[in-house]
Amino acid sequence: MAPGEEDVSRPGAHEYASAWARAVRRLGFVPLSAAETERLLLAQTVRLAQAALAEPFSARPARDVGRALVEAHLTEPGVLDWSVRALGERFVPVVLPDRGGPGGVADRVDALQAALAAGFAAALRDRTFSQQERIARSAWQARDAVEQALRDSEARFRAVFTGAAIGIGIAGIDGVIIDVNQSFADMLGYTIGELRQTNVAALFHVDDAAGMWELYQELIDGKHDTVRVEKRYHRKDGSVVWTDLAVSLVRHDDGRPRFTVAMIEDITERYELQQRLRFQALHDPLTGLPNRTLFFETLGHVLQAAPPDQPVGVCFLDLDGFKAVNDSLGHDLGDRLLVVIARRLADCVAAQGHLVARMGGDEFVILVRTGGDGRAVAVAESALAAVAAPVVIGDQQLAVSASIGIVECPAGETNASDLMKAADTTLYWAKAEGRGRWAVYDPERSARDIARSALAAGLPAALDRGEFVLHYQPIVSLLDGSMRAVEALVRWRHPELGLIGPDRFIGLAEETGLIVRLGAWVLERACRDAEAWWRSFPAARLVVSVNLAARQVEEPAVVEMVAGALATSGLPAELLQLELTESAVMGTAGEPLRALHRLAALGVRLAVDDFGTGYSNLAYLRRLPIHSLKLAGPFVEGIRAGDADGPADHRDERIVDALVRLAHALELWVTAEAVETVTQAERLRALRCDTGQGRWFGGPVPAEEITARLRGDAVTV
Repeated sequence: MAPGEEDVSRPGAHEYASAWARAVRRLGFVPLSAAETERLLLAQTVRLAQAALAEPFSARPARDVGRALVEAHLTEPGVLDWSVRALGERFVPVVLPDRGGPGGVADRVDALQAALAAGFAAALRDRTFSQQERIARSAWQARDAVEQALRDSEARFRAVFTGAAIGIGIAGIDGVIIDVNQSFADMLGYTIGELRQTNVAALFHVDDAAGMWELYQELIDGKHDTVRVEKRYHRKDGSVVWTDLAVSLVRHDDGRPRFTVAMIEDITERYELQQRLRFQALHDPLTGLPNRTLFFETLGHVLQAAPPDQPVGVCFLDLDGFKAVNDSLGHDLGDRLLVVIARRLADCVAAQGHLVARMGGDEFVILVRTGGDGRAVAVAESALAAVAAPVVIGDQQLAVSASIGIVECPAGETNASDLMKAADTTLYWAKAEGRGRWAVYDPERSARDIARSALAAGLPAALDRGEFVLHYQPIVSLLDGSMRAVEALVRWRHPELGLIGPDRFIGLAEETGLIVRLGAWVLERACRDAEAWWRSFPAARLVVSVNLAARQVEEPAVVEMVAGALATSGLPAELLQLELTESAVMGTAGEPLRALHRLAALGVRLAVDDFGTGYSNLAYLRRLPIHSLKLAGPFVEGIRAGDADGPADHRDERIVDALVRLAHALELWVTAEAVETVTQAERLRALRCDTGQGRWFGGPVPAEEITARLRGDAVTV
């Protein structure tokens, strides 16, 4: 310790500093942590204690304490008030309790209080003056910077305005041009002096003037702050320049419009290139006609703009046999033919205001903008006549025809996609009916086609889900009335349409190729049911007859399929009869013929179904391993003998008689189909026909009813 100093780092100093710190933090914001605040105030407490004890006494350290508080940003008024009062009331009793008697340090506290307050006030004043000086200096610097920035900005704007490659113009809110740069003047072919005081409206293209002035007024009215458009302007020489124009509105400080700034770029070359590219994108490169994209775009606009009840027509045209022209005469000649046809179509309908487009290949479409009253039909006939005229290309003279699908529909009841889908469907109808003709869309026929397509699409899944069932129709002996066989007839238990007969889906299965899988399932199921009847009623020797489609006969594995079904079920081969259509049997040769002989070698019976409707060549049957003939229903229908259904046709009876005799001569069993009445059954018996099948003997029924019938026959016996 220095001479004359005493140790004041005692518990009382810490207690006083801690109370001081708590008071300071309670009175206002303190930019120090609690520990930092307490360390700061402990140092000031020690400084005050040392000043109170120093000899000779001086109050100056207390001024330094007041300044230290300000420098530590403890400037809340309450901090000074607490510090001064605590120094007078608590300092000596807490920090220097042993020096508080008469003549002690207590007499010096008043001077310390005054000095602390004075130091605090002086420091606060100095800081305020310093801050004001800094603010004033910053304000002057900011003003100088703004003025310099404004001068720099004006210089930059003038440099940009003068030297910019794009045109820049400034106009008042009345449209009168205030100033333009050289690029603007060069673009329009004027001098800068000529453009000044010119109204911008005088430069607008005549076709755009109204719209541009309206847009300019909307900008002035504050509806837009900026506008950007591609517009045409007149040059001084009268030519047209396409521009990319951007106009901005500049306002006064109070928001009122002041003037407009326009930036204009010459895009004439780009615009012309875009137009060429658009033409190429929307037109067929071979014929120059609008292409599919432009046609659908136009059709959409027509449908949108037309009144809902106004008919809109489409003629969808396809050349007949065009592939043969390409294959025989070459694609180059085919392309030249398409060009001729396209020109003829355009010439015959363009004068009427209709659009002709090439959809692709040899397909063309005509948009009849105002259809109704058969106008589309008239257009189609005109187009067919134009196409049908002989075409001479080089040394080739070609006769061309086309088919057209016609659709007319009120604009409010369709859309472009549905209209073209209907036209495509109708074109298919026209093609199916022959060449060189048109067909008109029929919604009911289309609905039938759609339903048919839906059935075709659902066939594979239906087979996977087990939705098909078998019904069996009895085949009865005409001699004693016993049931000798049953024919397996497949049905589709559709989840929505109910039980569907084979006439609605067998043809679809043949077209899609599913008949092979479906036929295999029918064969396996029929063999299992027949085996159960044979096991339960062996004396009946009931034969199950299964139809075999021509596609199945052509399958290389047909013999293995039949053999597998017999082996899996355990059914004797002689109790299975396979029915084939007459046309399929008569045309059989090569591998299919060998397959028939291999099937016969298995012991399976083979029958010709619907005999008499096809080749009717009995002599050919001698070469085939056939066991039975099933006479076609139309012959049996004529055998009525004057019953209620109409008079008998004796020619049919004589035909049946001849067929039965010839079949028996070939040692073939004969079954008559479509036996509907007792009269027919009796006449067929008299003609020595072996068995009959039809509603008179019973319709197709589930396997359980055949079982019940066999059980009844067994009881009767």
